[in-house]
Amino acid sequence: MPVLRACLAIAGLTVVTLVLLPVQWLAVRYEWGIRRTIPVLFHRIVCALLGVRVTQHGREAPERPLLLTANHLSWLDIPVLGSCIPLSFVAKSEVASWPLFGTFARLQRSVFVDRQRRSATGKTMSEIARRLTDGDAMVLFAEGTSSDGATVLPFRTALIGAAQAALAGNGNGEGTQTVWVQPLAIVYTRIQGVPLDRRTRPLIAWYGDMDLAPHLWRLLKEGAVDVEVIWGEPVAVAPGTDRKTLARGLEETVRKAVTDTLFGGRDRTPEATATTANDAVSKSNGENGQRIVAASQ
Repeated sequence: MPVLRACLAIAGLTVVTLVLLPVQWLAVRYEWGIRRTIPVLFHRIVCALLGVRVTQHGREAPERPLLLTANHLSWLDIPVLGSCIPLSFVAKSEVASWPLFGTFARLQRSVFVDRQRRSATGKTMSEIARRLTDGDAMVLFAEGTSSDGATVLPFRTALIGAAQAALAGNGNGEGTQTVWVQPLAIVYTRIQGVPLDRRTRPLIAWYGDMDLAPHLWRLLKEGAVDVEVIWGEPVAVAPGTDRKTLARGLEETVRKAVTDTLFGGRDRTPEATATTANDAVSKSNGENGQRIVAASQ
């Protein structure tokens, strides 16, 4: 049965891809409005075929520009987040060359960053800033790599600077007065209805030197995955906001949401996970610290 289930899922994914991929290519090519919504439909179908049930707490900030800073566990994070709202991802440059997945990433209008060339960071920040000012919600996996899901790795500060680049307008005079950065926690909690533990967590988490194809096949056979997406409160970034302080506050907010979800004791309201980032930015901005807009319940 697991093998049959996996084969049926692959068949379904093939049909959906053959139908939606050319439409999305045309939408991106001619800048149709549906280029933002087709990926949401695609990812929702993917989650259904894989047996992934997504539960959201809170919601995205309505304000724009909006940069989302999330923890990262697996390739599965892409359809999970992509099924929630229209968004694009900041991805490592190697993804662009992956068979099929690279095509998906480009049609999702991802921004690719070359982590081996530090000189490329500025160009990447400029591209993210342009997309932010155009109104696109951008997802940054701020740890810079994936983890086992039981912990949150330190957030890297370099690309978070894209928010400040959007403020400055990259010297083109098209800057904005406020950029919103929203912490976002991804927590996989159960598989086949059983809470994840050290033995089963690697069935979902894809990290280290794991090969993609065997990992994908195992998960296709398993299915029935429960994941929680926790939206924190968005932080208003001002010109004087310290990047390192902002990253540290976002990291601690996401870490609290993850640990409270895995080990209990968390109030499921977004406010319960947002005070760290709020306090950090308020201190960084001093008396001119921006107000945090409460995420809708």
